[in-house]
Amino acid sequence: MEQLNPQSVLVTGANRGLGFEVVKQLGEKSNPPQWIFATCRDPVGPGAQDLKNLTAEHRQIVIIPLDTTDPCSIKAAAAKVTEHLKGAGLNLLINNAGILKLSTVETETAENMSEVYKTNVIGPMIVSQAFLPLLRKASQNSPQKGMSCSKAAILNMTSECGSMTNLFGWNLNELISYRCSKSALNMLTRCQSMHFAKDEILCITLHPGWVETDMGNKLGSPPLTMEQSLQAVLNTLGRLSEKDHGTFVNWEGNLIPW
Repeated sequence: MEQLNPQSVLVTGANRGLGFEVVKQLGEKSNPPQWIFATCRDPVGPGAQDLKNLTAEHRQIVIIPLDTTDPCSIKAAAAKVTEHLKGAGLNLLINNAGILKLSTVETETAENMSEVYKTNVIGPMIVSQAFLPLLRKASQNSPQKGMSCSKAAILNMTSECGSMTNLFGWNLNELISYRCSKSALNMLTRCQSMHFAKDEILCITLHPGWVETDMGNKLGSPPLTMEQSLQAVLNTLGRLSEKDHGTFVNWEGNLIPW
């Protein structure tokens, strides 16, 4: 089995939930990445205390301020990451930051739809654009053939709720703005996969499962813990290659219909 072995990883929304667990599990690997850039909106606030505690245990973890809805914040974060890498590229970008608002077709509002799209779709788009030079550099400098998450990759965390075929969890909540935003994120991933194929940057959209997080708990009792989900996710990322480029998979690597 292939192993996930990037030298540098950046995770958005890393102060809690799935983003925090990604950083934690990467930091605890026997061969952790040289750089784990854990980004969040407010690194000095109380919401980032667990992340700050984690950095004290793992020297590879670097906290970077990054608000995915603020282009100036994203540009500043890209500059800081570039400085840390000292000429090296970024192997794996994980666009994890996202929000969810409970709603129905009748109660959804333009304001909520706009806010959710700004975080869940526009955020991953402009973050990917900002870090593209570092991803390209990682791909160009790698001796590896083909594509992998250890070479150069964009991982967009999506949800099966965005599948127009499955409409996962409709009986739990209609989640109109969330579902529409994740469908749009899936299309962004497809477009990225078409555009970045020539750069050998692997582009994937991944559903981590219904997980016990602040977001997941809003819908009931999730069947997966964060540890279970992210252990499987990292194993899946280690197996992905050019044959998976531009696909929609779940935490175990199984294809999900668009």
